[in-house]
Amino acid sequence: MSAPVSASRVALLVLEDGRIFRGEPFGAIGENLGEAVFTTGMTGYQETLTDPSYHRQIVVQTAPQIGNTGWNDEDDESARVQVAGYVVRDPARRPSSWRSRRALGEVLAEQGVVGVAGVDTRAVVRHLRERGAMRAGVFSGDALAPDGDLVERVLASPWMEGADLYGAVTTAEPYVVAAHGEARFRVAALDVGIKSNTPRMLAARGIEVHVLPADTSIDQIVDLGADGFFVSNGPGDPATADVPVALTRAVLERGIPTFGICFGNQILARALGRGTYKMRYGHRGINIPVVEHATGRVAITSQNHGFAVEGEAGERFDTPFGPAVITHTCPNDGCVEGLAGLDFPAFSVQFHPEAAAGPHDAADLFDRFVDLMAAHPAPRL
Repeated sequence: MSAPVSASRVALLVLEDGRIFRGEPFGAIGENLGEAVFTTGMTGYQETLTDPSYHRQIVVQTAPQIGNTGWNDEDDESARVQVAGYVVRDPARRPSSWRSRRALGEVLAEQGVVGVAGVDTRAVVRHLRERGAMRAGVFSGDALAPDGDLVERVLASPWMEGADLYGAVTTAEPYVVAAHGEARFRVAALDVGIKSNTPRMLAARGIEVHVLPADTSIDQIVDLGADGFFVSNGPGDPATADVPVALTRAVLERGIPTFGICFGNQILARALGRGTYKMRYGHRGINIPVVEHATGRVAITSQNHGFAVEGEAGERFDTPFGPAVITHTCPNDGCVEGLAGLDFPAFSVQFHPEAAAGPHDAADLFDRFVDLMAAHPAPRL
């Protein structure tokens, strides 16, 4: 349970440009620094809070009422809440769901996550859309430092651009998620911030999933006898992910079918020689359209990324492994949402086909990975 909130306690969201939003404490009392971003999802706050891709980010929830369904024991995407802070307008006073086991505020307090409630989140989002995602701090307590001092603390915090964060969320030890029924394939899944639902989606298709730490070597992949290689979502700047990029290149050199999601899309792109860049405010939510150019099909997708791959819709480009193509883009802003090898077995998407809170328009990409492994058996050395 969170500590009782006294009448004198206040909570602040402080942005690096000096804008301050005042509210009430929600969750733990204290302070934390991170990057302020917003998510447009109307549902799925539990999956959002436990998504490792949100590590070191202060999440502003655009949906006004949060916590109505409480917190259950099934929907976590990792072992803990990952966000650096949480900003909401109207937290539920009492959750109502047969699946709920505790209130959202209790979980935030237990895990030391500083939140701010009672904020006009529409104003915050408009500010971030106009100025871009930026460094920020959440502060709560009985007696806070002067506003100017808090802004200085935020300005002294590190930027997200250049942040090397995947090592903070990867698994310490390998583990296996068994296939449902008879195992058809064995996949080495590189954990640079993997969500719990991803191995479940793979296992449901008869895949034995070996989830591996981010510093796994190519020899370990080969010794595993993997039929495929998967690169997960994760936090931070892909330009810092030299070790996963090098491993992905080594996997491609050996002709092992490869599939990447989100951060994995950026890692594959960099392994192919493409650049990445920091977006103005990113894509975060469960209502973002994506066009697949080969078919013209539009999928509504779940996304969470502040970096993107350089390129344009339908662009073909040369790589050390053969030609590749930009397969998907977002019609809202032209952002690259997927790429694939034309003569080598690899593809990736920027969005989340494993989306536990929905939508499920893109779940068939896991079937495509199965088809890719069937059509291109990994060489045995």
